[in-house]
Amino acid sequence: MNKKPLARHLIFIGISMLPLLYLAIIWTRIPAVVPTHFGANMKPDDYSSRLTFFLVEGLVSLISIGTYFLLLNLHRIDPKRAGKPLSPVFSKIASGLVLFMTAIGFVTIRMSLGDNIDAGKLMFPLMGLLFAFLGNLMHNVKPNYFVGLRLPWTLHSDYNWRKTHQLTGKLWFAGGLVVALLSFFLPMETSAVVMMIIMSILVVIPIGYSFTLYRKEQKDPSIANEEVENQ
Repeated sequence: MNKKPLARHLIFIGISMLPLLYLAIIWTRIPAVVPTHFGANMKPDDYSSRLTFFLVEGLVSLISIGTYFLLLNLHRIDPKRAGKPLSPVFSKIASGLVLFMTAIGFVTIRMSLGDNIDAGKLMFPLMGLLFAFLGNLMHNVKPNYFVGLRLPWTLHSDYNWRKTHQLTGKLWFAGGLVVALLSFFLPMETSAVVMMIIMSILVVIPIGYSFTLYRKEQKDPSIANEEVENQ
């Protein structure tokens, strides 16, 4: 086995487990009853035992590791990637998601200690930065059944996929940065509303655009070929 990929895998597995390590270190400081769900104002509205909280954090770490290896092996299990090498963009997304989920893990642990306001304030910027990160890579995502806007029209047409993800990348990058920046200055309740509105826009516009392309391509199938020839 190549030592470089193995070392990389071990590093990201280790990163995924860091919240659990931190939780073990501060275990005696964790209260017996821990807030595990928060409203838009980041005030707790549901509680669990300390052990349940540890198990939930462990599950998040396992999901993080599973997602990492899933993305690195898409070319082996996805029919649209069959016979093709691993795309570097999937490797980047896998790494970014591990870092994001690890950061969320640390934030939720701090919130369990009662740092509701200060730690909760980081949730929305992290979500915004995740969208910006994905947007920066979205235009390079090739057709597949796991990552991106997997709509009937994008999966049916490589032309539709490419054009839709080019637009999606620009929107998500700009929208994610806007969410991240505004979240630092707005109250948490307002940040939650703003994020919901912006995120909805970031999803609805690409879907509408993709459907419009589908209708155009149905009327004139040659537009896809013309676009390729003009590149």
